[in-house]
Amino acid sequence: MNEFFSSIRRIFSRKEPQVVIKGIRITTKVAWNILLLFITVTVILGAFAGGAAAGYFASLVQNEPIPEFEEMEQSIYNYEEASEVYFADDVLLGDLPSPLDRREASLDDISDHLINAVIATEDEYFFEHEGVVPKALFRALYQDFSNAAIQTGGSTLTQQLIKNQLLTSEVTHDRKAIEILYAMRLEHHFEKEDILEAYMNIVPFGRNTNGRQVAGVEAAARGLFDVSASELSLPQAAYIAGLPQSPFAYTPFTSSGEIKEDLSAGLSRMNTVLNRMYSAGYITSEERDRALDFNLEDELRESQPSSREQYPWVLETAKEYAIPVIREILFEQEDIDLDEVEDDDQRQLLFNRYTELAERSLERDGYQIHTTINKDMYDAQQEVVAEFEYFGAEETFGTLDDGSPWKVPEEGASVLIDNSSGAILSFVAGRDFEARQTNRAIKNSGFSGRQTGSTMKSLSTYPLGFDTGALQPAILAPDTPYDYQSEDDKSVSNFDNTHRGIMTAREALVRSRNVPAVREFYNMDWEAGSDMFVDFGLDYYENMDNMFESLPLGTDNFSLDQMVSAFSTYANDGVRNEQYVIESIKSLDGEVLYEHEPEEVEVVSPQTSYLMYDVMRDVIYGSGGTAGNLPNYLNVDADWAGKTGTSQGVRDALFIALNPNVTMGTWIGYDNNANIEDHSSGISYSIRNQILWSELMNAAYEIDPDLIGPSEQQSSPGGIVEQSVCAISGKLPSDLCREAGLVFTDLFNSEFAPTDEDDSLERVRYVRIDDELYKSLDETPEEFTKPGVSVKEEYFEFADGDITEYLPDDWDDLVPDVDAPDNGQTPSAVTSGSADGSSVRWSEHPEGDVIGYRLYYSPAEDQDPSLVESFIWDDDLSYSAGEGAYFITAVDVSGRESSQSDPVIVGEYAAPEEEEEEEEEEEVEEEPEESDNNDSNQVDNDNNDNQNNTNENNNDQNENTGNTNNNETNNEDENDNNNNNEDNDGNNNTANNNNEDNVNTSNNNDNTNSNGNNNQNNDATREDDENE
Repeated sequence: MNEFFSSIRRIFSRKEPQVVIKGIRITTKVAWNILLLFITVTVILGAFAGGAAAGYFASLVQNEPIPEFEEMEQSIYNYEEASEVYFADDVLLGDLPSPLDRREASLDDISDHLINAVIATEDEYFFEHEGVVPKALFRALYQDFSNAAIQTGGSTLTQQLIKNQLLTSEVTHDRKAIEILYAMRLEHHFEKEDILEAYMNIVPFGRNTNGRQVAGVEAAARGLFDVSASELSLPQAAYIAGLPQSPFAYTPFTSSGEIKEDLSAGLSRMNTVLNRMYSAGYITSEERDRALDFNLEDELRESQPSSREQYPWVLETAKEYAIPVIREILFEQEDIDLDEVEDDDQRQLLFNRYTELAERSLERDGYQIHTTINKDMYDAQQEVVAEFEYFGAEETFGTLDDGSPWKVPEEGASVLIDNSSGAILSFVAGRDFEARQTNRAIKNSGFSGRQTGSTMKSLSTYPLGFDTGALQPAILAPDTPYDYQSEDDKSVSNFDNTHRGIMTAREALVRSRNVPAVREFYNMDWEAGSDMFVDFGLDYYENMDNMFESLPLGTDNFSLDQMVSAFSTYANDGVRNEQYVIESIKSLDGEVLYEHEPEEVEVVSPQTSYLMYDVMRDVIYGSGGTAGNLPNYLNVDADWAGKTGTSQGVRDALFIALNPNVTMGTWIGYDNNANIEDHSSGISYSIRNQILWSELMNAAYEIDPDLIGPSEQQSSPGGIVEQSVCAISGKLPSDLCREAGLVFTDLFNSEFAPTDEDDSLERVRYVRIDDELYKSLDETPEEFTKPGVSVKEEYFEFADGDITEYLPDDWDDLVPDVDAPDNGQTPSAVTSGSADGSSVRWSEHPEGDVIGYRLYYSPAEDQDPSLVESFIWDDDLSYSAGEGAYFITAVDVSGRESSQSDPVIVGEYAAPEEEEEEEEEEEVEEEPEESDNNDSNQVDNDNNDNQNNTNENNNDQNENTGNTNNNETNNEDENDNNNNNEDNDGNNNTANNNNEDNVNTSNNNDNTNSNGNNNQNNDATREDDENE
């Protein structure tokens, strides 16, 4: 070759023209021969190289199975597309969280500008080649083998589609050869338009305004410019078309969604695209120039909250509950039945594997997930929580790694359920998703529940008792000291550390008393209880080993939505509709893969359901109800029933209430279980929670008043009767029960309504000591007792027979079956007597077994005091007295009487000497006249005295006071007088017998020889009776 070029130089260096021309002719022949030789050699070498290349290509793909057309079609159209989540009524929420945002679009929905830009930039011979462009391929091979600085690439759109959808991302000659083979096969079976449409939906386009990766032209158009792919302008289309070469270098957004400071790389690439479009004839120079003036930053979509930022808890909940549905679909597709897998490890392995596959499928297969959440209700309730002013203060619990204080806010949660279907209409999962991504409302893999407190009473003791007949609302459920039967020396306590005594099951639930709930539950059928709990959706208690005596006071194994669902049973005649949040799931092409089917579970009888509803009405509207303040904050006029709950240590507060249409529960508490008794607001934690519940329900009512506030009342089913019963036994009232005022009326399940008459009461006589009633002793003077009614001892075995401390306020007249206490000693004398004008007064005796007093009167010192009146415990300890001396004695429960008190003098008290002298003078003056007549007059006077006494007895009898007259005479007719006195005594005894239940008093009238004296005594007695 060197000699060839040397001869050429020698020829062109000669001086003679003839020689030169001759040399040229010779050289031309040689050159032609050489050219022919070169072409021949090139063809031979080319053929050899081509054969070698073909052989090499064949060696690369010889072991590669050729895919079937159907397999290729499925792979090509298997786009990785985010699943969409919808609110109720097909209201789009947004995409389910996934690494990639992709939205499918047909070729008809893509701007011509974008189609032309992509073809001009990525594959200008797209509509001409058969899958590969040899020139571009050889150029790429040359650049590859020569390690050229610039790699222009040689892949057609078809090859890029194969690379993204059928092959891995590795870069080897083997993979490139397979790519070419697949591309040619794809072109053989697919139309160009189908290939182009598939490409437009799979190619990556960098990031959107939220920093999320996007793929496909529809997601790119919306993510960058907030328009659909069909609405893209020329410069917008040119910018997007330039992104696939280096998506993250040319994208205008950072990973956080902020606009990059330097956009020049993307704009330069856009200019390249516009120039290629002009060169290919897709646009004019004027169109290109106008597009080059494009202000990218002005056109970019403003940053907007993503669906995840707006509704993170809804999306997470939708995903959580969609995964099991997709897993079951995958099991069906693979014909896998876990119940038939005997090996536990293998079963668990399959479960875990398909759970993961279901999660991946949700992220890439473009499902349409329709939820039950009402968007407007949800938004309104989130606003309530954001603005609620009664949450407790932040609590500081140590420090963080950076030294700042670790502060925990009080959280709140709620769940609102449609009773008729079980659909969750709305919920509040917490106050701040970014602070802690925990859904405190709906059970999920990261949250099993909080303490339920006394809301469990409405799901355990009382429905079980009502359903089995062990309890009815009117049956006694005493709140008296009680120890756990499963633990030694550990007593059940109420929240206020007191006992309210005798009460019905209704009152016990309304007032949320712990002791009755635990006592009654312990004695019930726990096996029936286990079945009931499972039907309530509380399947933790399917294993009876998990049940415990204090279960009615709360457990931490259930989430708020489980509890709300259980309560909704009482609005459905005892049938529970399983709560759910996924209404349906559709495939990318709209095929319905799953649709919720109602799951109805019969939990309790309709009668039990209604009784529970009716009792829980009183929690809100009844006397002493623990939610009695609710109507002050609630704007929804409906038939509400509910129950409060507080956990041990006051770490959780719950309130769940329902009406015929909906049931909602709320919870407040700290995530670290801190105490919620925040006193800064001056409102108790229970009231704060009820205010939260009310404001959330008010907000929902504003959205759908017909659903939230039904005008109809909860209807009573058949089999409910209103029955009057005796409060002690719950049996039909006896006459004695009516007399005691212990009859009241309540609802019963007719199956368990009483048929036997009450036998719990008996007649007794009683006394009162220190404001307590006791049965009188046999020795107790009847004048100090009263007739009453007592409960037989066996009916109060729960209180060891002593119910003194536990009787309701309106049962004060019921006498306990307890004998009056006796100290065994005679009472000491009364020392507190005094005169107050014409009244005698004294104070209560200090000894505990004194039950009454006797008052004696003496007109003169030489006359023995006579009984004036007896005073019982509830009498006023005073007496309106005439002139004379009065003496007081105390009487105890055994009839022992104290010595008389010192005299209490009222008015003038005549000395005995003066009275004797006056009498002697009168006798001297009268004696000379008619002595016989005096005797006769004396007898007449005595008779008059006796007649007066008889009249007085009759008067006293009318006033229910019997008088005993002891007339002492010195007359000769003493026997006659005695006979008359015996008649009077007989009259008095008759009066006493006829007035058994009244106080007896006695007057001793000393008869003298003077008619005037006798009449004076009788008149004084009558005056005293009138004063009395």
